[in-house]
Amino acid sequence: MLELAGQGCQPDWIVFPSSSGGTQAGMLVGARMSGFTGKVLGISVDEPAEALRPRVADLATQTAAFLGEPYPFTPEDVLVNDAYTGAGYAVLGEPEIKAVQLFAREEALLLDPVYTGRAAAGLIDLIRQSYFPKGDTVLFWHTGGSPALFAGKYQGRLIG
Repeated sequence: MLELAGQGCQPDWIVFPSSSGGTQAGMLVGARMSGFTGKVLGISVDEPAEALRPRVADLATQTAAFLGEPYPFTPEDVLVNDAYTGAGYAVLGEPEIKAVQLFAREEALLLDPVYTGRAAAGLIDLIRQSYFPKGDTVLFWHTGGSPALFAGKYQGRLIG
């Protein structure tokens, strides 16, 4: 988040996968430290929002304290969309397959089928539903994981 701020980039939304909550907690702390004014939206890949929000808030509060920045975070500070958990953790569904294929074909970006593929599928659906206000800039934060594309359980399902 500090690097993003240093680049002068100020999107209205940052969208990324969230599961254990560590990435989202770090992004919330970084957002507050950098003065980021946009929204930080985690697409849950496996957890209900009611479980993820307090975990992320606690991790963010602990991280901020560790960094010497005593910012308290509450579950209300945490934006989570849990509508895209699919059939469960690491269970590849049609939305993830289509998102992985779309990003590879159109942008030459490799998404893993577990995290970024699921979050991208959620992002695509949210865009189609006009979730984001017209004119807002949305940044998809790629969290890595591309080697999972080559895992045996996914081979043959993602080429299309």
